[in-house]
Amino acid sequence: MSSQVLTAQPIELAAFARLMRAHTVLRRELEAEVLTPRGLTFNDFEALLHLGRADDNRLRRIDLAELLMLSPSGVTRLLDGLVESGMIENVSCADDARVTWAKLTAEGAQTLECVGATHTQVMRSLFQGSFDEGEVAQLSELLGKLPGVGEGSCSG
Repeated sequence: MSSQVLTAQPIELAAFARLMRAHTVLRRELEAEVLTPRGLTFNDFEALLHLGRADDNRLRRIDLAELLMLSPSGVTRLLDGLVESGMIENVSCADDARVTWAKLTAEGAQTLECVGATHTQVMRSLFQGSFDEGEVAQLSELLGKLPGVGEGSCSG
């Protein structure tokens, strides 16, 4: 990497490096404390979260792939595992035989509720040690301005 790249945008590079480190730290903590003990991956949790927030707890598989930023084959592998574990079910579309919906099952909704509560506790404890409530809201707002971050977010 040229020295010009490293010195051209020091503020942006520092922000990027801290964002990547924060992502890694938060993800590791979430996986260790919340997801792995329940046999879930980060992508599993995110898929369940999107389905839990969708109308009728279901999304077209292609829409879920876009929200998760996965390829169609990647989302198929992910959803196959969630179907196998009983967290979701595949539902055919009555209007279009080409469309398959991923729908959260009762077991998936219960798991999401339990995981979500623990997730909230873990994230709250991590953030409260460094930020007050207003700063967390400001951080969320600022990060939401980045291209592709606000769309498909789970913030509501």
